[in-house]
Amino acid sequence: MTSRFFKQELFIGKEGQRNIENSHAVILGAGALGSAVSEMLVRAGIGKLTIIDRDYVEQSNLQRQQLYTEEDAVKKLPKAIAAMKRLKEISSHTRIESIVEEINCHTIEKFIEGASILIDGTDNFETRLVINDAAIKRRIPFLFGACVGSYGLSYSVVEENAPCLHCLIDRLPSQQITCDTAGVISPIVQWVAAMQVSQAMQILSGETVLPVLRSFDIWKMEYVEMNVAKLKHTNCPTCGKEASFPYLSQQNQTKAAVLCGRDAVHIRPPTPKGLDLYEFSQQWKSLVENLIANPYLVSFHYNDYRVVLFKDGRAIIHGTSEVSVAKSIYTRLVG
Repeated sequence: MTSRFFKQELFIGKEGQRNIENSHAVILGAGALGSAVSEMLVRAGIGKLTIIDRDYVEQSNLQRQQLYTEEDAVKKLPKAIAAMKRLKEISSHTRIESIVEEINCHTIEKFIEGASILIDGTDNFETRLVINDAAIKRRIPFLFGACVGSYGLSYSVVEENAPCLHCLIDRLPSQQITCDTAGVISPIVQWVAAMQVSQAMQILSGETVLPVLRSFDIWKMEYVEMNVAKLKHTNCPTCGKEASFPYLSQQNQTKAAVLCGRDAVHIRPPTPKGLDLYEFSQQWKSLVENLIANPYLVSFHYNDYRVVLFKDGRAIIHGTSEVSVAKSIYTRLVG
């Protein structure tokens, strides 16, 4: 297989290439970022790739999620399965494993067993903080990435003496803006994925990566990077001196309960969110139907569901008794 990676070897060296081929990358989420990252890593010759995602392919994904086809959407194939199918067509060199499950505090540690690196392709910060906790606990590099609209972020949680994602959470942009409200264009997906894969290749080939938070607006052509080494909190519950890894505990997860006889699910975040209901209703008024807002809650119809969202971040999703469906809707709405 050496000739396949000859031009890459010229740049990173034969030892760097061997390191990549002997590595195991875990992609957490197979949406826009996850699919782009997966393809680049497979083409780079990663030895083993594990793809984890609970969702299936929809028509609205095809605009930016490059591994999937219209046929995948018609068949509603799980993203992890569709991604594996396509990636095996690209290369037989990589051992590919697909897992159709939810990433949470109960599953994360078994998913990352034996991993060389973890790469973020998720769509909400609660799940990212679960991954961050597990990565620090297991001492596995974790590459965070996010994008919405034309704006993207990337950060590598690598160095023991550098801040983890939990340390930086208050320095990151608003987490209530989602792709469903602001949209997203594919070029920013490719940029963030390229940053993640570039950092992954550096780490796996043995190079040092600095604790730099990068942000970019590809529409406005604005780029900012900041060395965040001094933002590490010594009392951080994830990476501090007395780490307790709070997001690996069930009590710090979003709770969901099926409401008996109502075909509805009650969603409760681990801590009250303090939502600005006026701002939320303005963001969503053109995308939902029958919107009613008052100082205490917002009620509306979203696709086939009726949603009641409370100021403290709680929500009741009517029209389903499936917890996974309700959580997915909640994530799209609230972030």
